[in-house]
Amino acid sequence: PDAKMVFDVIQRMEDTEPFSEELLAAMNRLWADSGVQECFGRSNEYQLNDSAKYFLDDLDRLGARDYQPTEQDILRTRVKTTGIVEVHFSFKNLNFKLFDVGGQRSERKKWIHCFEDVTAIIFCVAMSEYDQVLHEDETTNRMQESLKLFDSICNNKWFTDTSIILFLNKKDLFEEKIRKSPLTICFPEYAGAQEYGEAAAYIQAQFEARNKSTTKEIYCHMTCATDTDNIQFVFDAVTDVIIANNLRGCGLY
Repeated sequence: PDAKMVFDVIQRMEDTEPFSEELLAAMNRLWADSGVQECFGRSNEYQLNDSAKYFLDDLDRLGARDYQPTEQDILRTRVKTTGIVEVHFSFKNLNFKLFDVGGQRSERKKWIHCFEDVTAIIFCVAMSEYDQVLHEDETTNRMQESLKLFDSICNNKWFTDTSIILFLNKKDLFEEKIRKSPLTICFPEYAGAQEYGEAAAYIQAQFEARNKSTTKEIYCHMTCATDTDNIQFVFDAVTDVIIANNLRGCGLY
């Protein structure tokens, strides 16, 4: 009855409508249910938003009538990128133009032409998705798909002089997941320990091995997009690479 009530009420609710006490209590009971928790423990087998636990663990705060989203709440929300989103901003007295593009197969044909003459490509991989399959093809492992796409971009003739910056993202989720879900799901040949350091290094090596150029360097960073200090450090490092490339292109570096 709790599940039916939650689905019925949420389908009728407006986005800005506050939770009733009855709805909040039903959601809390559902999330605490052993069957639901067992199902959540197997979430790699279906397509569940990876922020679900963060929000469901904090329903009372989120359901309060005076609720205001925190910075972390905003960072944890997810919207799939479709098409091309162009953002302009200034940093360190330089003007940046950033193109955010969707990685899904159906999106790629829309953006490959955007990359001509770019200074750098930032390629994001969710480390925690090594044991998950694609939304659009449930026979294909997500990380194996990322490796293929990275290979095609890294070795594309149009990007010979383009810096490639690799973000191995969601390192926090990966560190938690690697203890219980083996890396051999994605890499059957992996013989290392089921712990963060060795497994993360192996994933990084797999991506770097796709680079066929002896002169192109891959700048790799382990990231957690919800950790603002980590992202600030990484963004500073990425900016330095882009500035150096600009100077090199002008013959000043």
